[in-house]
Amino acid sequence: MTRSTFVGGIHPYEGKELSKDKPIQDILPKNDLVYPLSQHIGAPAVPLVKPGDKVLVGQKIAEAGGFVSACICSAVSGTVKAIEQRRVVTGDMVSSIVIENDHQYEEKEIEKPRPLEDLSREEIITYIKEAGIVGMGGAGFPTHVKLSVKEPEKIEYVIVNCAECEPYLTSDYRRMVEEPDKIIQGLQVVLSLFPNAKGILAIEDNKQDCIELFKEKTVDEPRILVKKLKTKYPQGAERSLIYAVTKRKLDSTRLPADVGCVVNNADTIVAVCQAVIHGRPLMERIVTITGDAIKEPGNFRVKIGTNYSELIEAAGGFKSEPEKIISGGPMMGFGIFETDLPTTKTASALVCLTRDEVSLLEPTACINCGRCLEVCPARLMPNKLSDFSAKHKEEEFLNYYGMECVECGCCSYVCPAKRYLAQNIKSMRKLMLGKKKK
Repeated sequence: MTRSTFVGGIHPYEGKELSKDKPIQDILPKNDLVYPLSQHIGAPAVPLVKPGDKVLVGQKIAEAGGFVSACICSAVSGTVKAIEQRRVVTGDMVSSIVIENDHQYEEKEIEKPRPLEDLSREEIITYIKEAGIVGMGGAGFPTHVKLSVKEPEKIEYVIVNCAECEPYLTSDYRRMVEEPDKIIQGLQVVLSLFPNAKGILAIEDNKQDCIELFKEKTVDEPRILVKKLKTKYPQGAERSLIYAVTKRKLDSTRLPADVGCVVNNADTIVAVCQAVIHGRPLMERIVTITGDAIKEPGNFRVKIGTNYSELIEAAGGFKSEPEKIISGGPMMGFGIFETDLPTTKTASALVCLTRDEVSLLEPTACINCGRCLEVCPARLMPNKLSDFSAKHKEEEFLNYYGMECVECGCCSYVCPAKRYLAQNIKSMRKLMLGKKKK
């Protein structure tokens, strides 16, 4: 089996050996659960409950606030304590529903859906919408919107992103090893929406055991193929993945559906399986707690809304005081300054490091080595774009295709001058996107 890939990219230290072989542990929250109303791309969810209301496991507590939005369901039973501003991993204060956990886990009565073959396209998408499913690889785009393409017959590939190319993260790997059938069932659900599509399980070759496992389990599935990818970052980025699998190019002006593709993360596909096959909304996910500052790195199945501090405790706590804590992976995650924060639908990992090596680096002048150009998966000129951003040259930034940046951070990683290339470009993109919205 040949290895598919894209042009550019890097291969940083993986760090996956810390938690790769640690089976998923189920943990229950000890304290209040916090549900930010903005834990997805699009309009914030609208609360359906008020302080003092009793809630059950699986009960919808917030409704989608628009077409591009997602509802939220409680993962515990208890009492709504407050609806107030709470901090999230990005540092923002977000309106959130706080639920006092009664530890009884009394469930709302769930009606199991009819067999998949008896469900219409509209019914399947409604189940996914009502379950509150969003992209769980980090983007948080509402899944029912992604699957509601105008011309479903033109979709040729449904790609399941099993690459997990970010260093340290192993939650998707453990999902693949321990619950492969759920991924396959979820893919079958999505394939039922697109009659002419093939399903692709795209897996990096550092997970050879997963490749063999899925090839064995899909041997009698003519519509599902396993694609081996070269281990390289950012192999799991949507545009890179589509090119690696199909050789079709995508830019910021088009959606994957425009080139006949739909891409979903492995955990998202499992959530689709749970919703459409079992009638269960999105209430939990797997989170990797890792890094050299953690006593017992591992992978934990957690109720969404659980406090990160509880997850650190479940992993044995800190063996030494961390200098850097990152929500997500070290390449595209968010540095956080406290752990009293809620997990959300997009919470994939917490990486705790004893040394903050990046903060020790002193940037110097560009030496025009061209390394940033070589590794950029979007084939841009990060050195130029960073200069335009620092000097607020918006027109030049646009003329050099700055909006095509995928913010992967490869340029900063390889820069021998240790310049803040990705940070500068990201700041300018955020500014330009804000102006476009206005």
